[in-house]
Formats: sequence, structure tokens, C-alpha cells
Amino acid sequence: MKPVMVWAGAGQIGMAIARRMGYGMKIIVGDRRIENAQAAAKIMNEAGYDVLPMEMDLSSREDILRLIAEGQKHGEIKMLVNSAGVSPSQAPVEAILKVDLYGTAALLEEVGKVIAPGGVGVTISSQSSKRMPQLTAEEDALLACTPTEELLSLDMLQPQNIRDTLHAYQLVKRCNEKRVMSEAVKWGERGARLNSISPGIIVTPLAIDEFNGPRGDFYKNMFAKCPAGRPGTADEVANVAELLMSDRGAFITGADFLCDGGATASYYYGPLRPQA
Repeated sequence: MKPVMVWAGAGQIGMAIARRMGYGMKIIVGDRRIENAQAAAKIMNEAGYDVLPMEMDLSSREDILRLIAEGQKHGEIKMLVNSAGVSPSQAPVEAILKVDLYGTAALLEEVGKVIAPGGVGVTISSQSSKRMPQLTAEEDALLACTPTEELLSLDMLQPQNIRDTLHAYQLVKRCNEKRVMSEAVKWGERGARLNSISPGIIVTPLAIDEFNGPRGDFYKNMFAKCPAGRPGTADEVANVAELLMSDRGAFITGADFLCDGGATASYYYGPLRPQA
């Protein structure tokens, strides 16, 4: 038996974090496309890690429970890395809500029930939520605390109240951040910690889909006019995750860390500021 990392979403950011933190652990990676999980496992196993791939749809609580149960066969679950999700150019509104919002909430809830003392989790949110007008305190509380199975019934998440897939994505990522705060309280009762990271434009296959999608020029302009002047890399997100998931982050829980090269700062106070 060895400590276990549950990793959802076999993308580049998740892999960078798993490579940074998963040595000496049994890593269970789940992805909606089993070939993605198998490809990630092959790369990591050939680099000396111990990775088992599984097919897992984040929008299915049953699949989430199967992923967790497989991990528990090998030892105590000590780490969660959630980098699963779909982007505004990849999926319709309904799928974004079901996967990124409901699925993330269910995953954080179920792992929180079994996470080992001293355990830690990180989920990937997005800078996109920072560009949406603030919600009311009541709306934030609903996103944070509504029972998971009732989340998709909230008025603010009904199709008539969502403008497009980008608006849906922003709402979802705002929910992820609030959910992390709420779940971190429950994780704390088990002696575990939970945080989120909100990356900016990070070069991954998902981001390349966005570059080539209907908002491609918007994103290219964003990283050109952010203070960093470039997109980021998955390893730079992993740098933040390493702090949050290591003992050096022992006093950090229920927090969200913006890692966007200054794009959000530029959006509010610089050349990316929308023109009236």
C-alpha cells in the first residue's frame, strides 16, 4: 500500500502537477476519453511514476465514486488534482454546467469524505471568473453551499439567464472558487486542505482550441497586452500547486490563486480594459 493521488482530467496542467507532486504515490488518472488517460499514464510510467488510467466522466457521480474506490484499493487518498473540464469553445452551455460546475462540486464533496489527515487537494479554476461582475453575497452563498444535487436547479444557472458559453464558463468558475471555500471547511474537519488555482492563458491543447475558435483573436490580444506579454506554461501553474500542496503551504486553505501573467490587472486597469 502507498499514498494515493486521485487525478481527474489527463491534460497538460494536471500532468505537470502530478509529475511535481506524485512521486512515490499511486496515481489514479481519470479522463472522459480513456485514450487520454492511457497516454498520460504511459508518459509518466516511462518516467518512473506509478500511474493507473481509468475512463471517468466528471459529470457522473457514479464515475467519480469508481475513481475514488479504485484509489482506495491501493492506499489512503492523500492528494486530489482536478484539472478536468471543458472550455467555452468545446461544449454547449449545458455541458459546461454539468461537467465543470456539477462535476467539480461532486468530486470535491466525495473526495472530502475520504481524504486522509494531512491530505491536500487543488482544483483548476480560471481567470475568466475574475472578469465577470461581482455576484451578490446571497448568490455567492448559493453557489458555495447549495447541496450538489440541487446546484443545477438554481435560478441563476437556468438557460434563460445565461447569455452564451463564455458567460456559463465564468459562472462555473466563480462557483468552483466559492465551492472550494465551502468544502475547505469540511476538509479541515479531517485535517486536510483544499485550494484552487485560476490560470490565465496557458498553452495546452484546450487553449489551442480556444486560439483557433471564435474568440481566438480575443485570447491572442489578451496575452499580448498582459504585463507578462506571453501565454503561460503548465509548469508555471505547477509551481503554484507545489506551494499549495506541500508543507510550505500548510497555512493555506480555502483560497484561490490567480496565475495569469497580469491579464486580469490589465483588464481592469490597463490596455485590456474594455472601451465604453
